[in-house]
Amino acid sequence: MQKIQFIRHALAGALVAGFAASSTMAAEPIKIGVLTPLSGTYASLGQQVRWGVELATQEINAAGGIMGRQIVLLFEDEEANPAVATPKAEKLFQVEKVDFLTGTVNSGSTLAVGQVAERNDRLISTTVSFSDAITGDKCSPNVFRVNAKAGQQSVALAAWMSTAVPEAKVFYLGPDYEMGRSTVQAFKTAAEAKGAKTVGEVFAPLGNKDYSPFFGQIRAGHPNVMYTSVAGNDTVRLFNQLSEYGLSKNLTLVGASGTVTSQNLGAMGKAAEGFTTGVGYSVDLDTPANKAFVKAFQDMHKAAPDLYGADSYGVVYFYKAAVEKAQSTETAKVRTAMEGLEWMTPQGMKQMRAGDHQAVQDMYVTRLQDGKFSVLNKVGGKDAIGPDTCTRF
Repeated sequence: MQKIQFIRHALAGALVAGFAASSTMAAEPIKIGVLTPLSGTYASLGQQVRWGVELATQEINAAGGIMGRQIVLLFEDEEANPAVATPKAEKLFQVEKVDFLTGTVNSGSTLAVGQVAERNDRLISTTVSFSDAITGDKCSPNVFRVNAKAGQQSVALAAWMSTAVPEAKVFYLGPDYEMGRSTVQAFKTAAEAKGAKTVGEVFAPLGNKDYSPFFGQIRAGHPNVMYTSVAGNDTVRLFNQLSEYGLSKNLTLVGASGTVTSQNLGAMGKAAEGFTTGVGYSVDLDTPANKAFVKAFQDMHKAAPDLYGADSYGVVYFYKAAVEKAQSTETAKVRTAMEGLEWMTPQGMKQMRAGDHQAVQDMYVTRLQDGKFSVLNKVGGKDAIGPDTCTRF
């Protein structure tokens, strides 16, 4: 009898211990690595990335987390430099054991970190990088993009320009790396298809201090439109110098989304007035979801969100929806759940295209007027995204 009672107690103890262990495992946090520029030329972009993921994480954790597990964010400074981003991504995967990684800004960094993700059997998503190659000819099964690529921005902007500036003569100035060259090419292709003429192009080093050596080439081309995809502090220097030298007076300034943001606008003032862009987000979108997001963002950070803040907020909800659909954080299961997934964002409902891991979303043309961006035009998501050119998976 005593032996039977002993066995019963032992079994009960084992069940309790097993339940406690499983509860502890279920309560382990989900780790998200945020590899973004926290210093240097693109630090203002990285700040919006940080603010966006922090707000979404705070909301999700307050509501019980993901499948009962809290999110922990682990930040690393990628300095917008692929050579810096790669070892830091390795550290986040190998040492910190993050379940998911986001935040890369530099398109070269995103491509390089994508290879690290493949080697470590982990998933990443960019919320900023524009290069079409990321979800095109250099696509990776482990890389997703929740923001609009250069081609989506360009289709919207070129459609507007074809009526606003008929027979446009366009000069292009981009930063001399993957994103700069690919965004220029994407807009050039879209603009020329609508009848625009290219009158010149130059590429400046990232972090360039003086753009005046390029001004002779701009004058020689006699453009009436200038397209640029510089960002951060580079935009401040370029636009202020264009204004100082009198070049912007007779130019319609257009460019990539993120060239002018709430983070660098104050340093340019009137020099940025009239800048027009194709973008996947505008703070003045008149929807309940966006109004609630903008208020929460401003309450938390005492600043307005831009497209990077909005998409970085959205990527955490994207990951949450995928994990809950997969009922797992295992890479293969989450990847499958992400493909074709629909989820709500401040911009409205987005869908992740399964074939190339590119988000389908409506695009807007916005112009800076009196220090604020206003929506001029809209292009539907399926009209803007273009064909799936990924062949790696």
